Amino acid sequence: MAAPMELYCWKGDWGLPSVDPDCLTVLTYAKFSGAPLKVHKITNPWRSPSGRLPALKTSDDGVLFQPSRIITHLRKQKYNADYDLSARQGADTLAFISLLEEKLLPALIHSFWVEGKNYVEHTRKWYAESIPFPLNFFLPNQMHKRNMERLKLIRGESWREEDEEMEGRVSMLINNPCAAQNRGGASVIHIGSSSHLLLHTEGTPISYMSPHYPPVCAPQLYTDAHECLSLLSQRLANNNFFFGDSPASLDAYVFSHLAPILNAKLPNNKLQQHLSSLPNLCRYCTSIITVYFPWEQESGPRVAPKPPSAETQDTEDDPHKRRNQVLSVLAGLLAMVGYAVLSGIVSIQRVAPDHALEQGITMEDNEEEEE
Repeated sequence: MAAPMELYCWKGDWGLPSVDPDCLTVLTYAKFSGAPLKVHKITNPWRSPSGRLPALKTSDDGVLFQPSRIITHLRKQKYNADYDLSARQGADTLAFISLLEEKLLPALIHSFWVEGKNYVEHTRKWYAESIPFPLNFFLPNQMHKRNMERLKLIRGESWREEDEEMEGRVSMLINNPCAAQNRGGASVIHIGSSSHLLLHTEGTPISYMSPHYPPVCAPQLYTDAHECLSLLSQRLANNNFFFGDSPASLDAYVFSHLAPILNAKLPNNKLQQHLSSLPNLCRYCTSIITVYFPWEQESGPRVAPKPPSAETQDTEDDPHKRRNQVLSVLAGLLAMVGYAVLSGIVSIQRVAPDHALEQGITMEDNEEEEE
């Protein structure tokens, strides 16, 4: 009997089986296709066979860590959620997946990993509290850099130029709001003792409250994302899934991109505001969670997750937790002792046995003289 396939992915929160869109894609597709996976929900990527998440450990193809490759492998194992699709529906699947990756994913990355308030108060805080010590001091920063590189790979430097242009315009507004108002580029709204600048860019107003914070969004990224969400809403219409009453791989990709937007309580969630105006997409996400991940609803969406306690940690996910903790403490002590010896703080002198005996006799004589 072949060994079962093992999937390593980020743990869930906010009422979702996983907080990571890529992990969520694989988990959802596995549910749709009925693939028997042994799932390890972890918070330490270094415990993954590839050092990345998601990762699928197989008996014949080794370790796979990209969602597209994992789904392709599951199809080869006859777990194909697209089996009943026509050629045209298969082409539509590829087109909509490309649309998601080019239009919606950049705004999703920007919202969670680039927008300052969201990243500091939500994203980084969640990973810092979930990742075990001491990895939580540097892994969130590595993940931030990796997502910045991914955003640059998808959109190039255009999104940075948009942010820089917006910062320049806001700086001009702060220094000379009257001139900006005369040119029709902004409106100043006085609320209580504070002034809010309403900057207009391509017909889209962006509120800016204080010079201490940068603009909250890159306009073109979010414009493209809103268009993508509207297209998805039109395509779904009143159907249960995108191709009728049975889920397919496209549904796994769409759900994994929409669910974090809908459930995560970000301080500045522009995408959620637009998604909430599309009730069929909201019902679509809620239905998938209810039918395929009912146990996740008990946790519910929340902003600041609590760090996992020792009592609630799944022993199957980490069967050697106590051993690893002891080894970590011993390794730290050895490192401290080694540093103290090498730096000269502590010195070890070797004394011959005869000399030590003489010193002991001398000390005894001195004690007798004192008496």
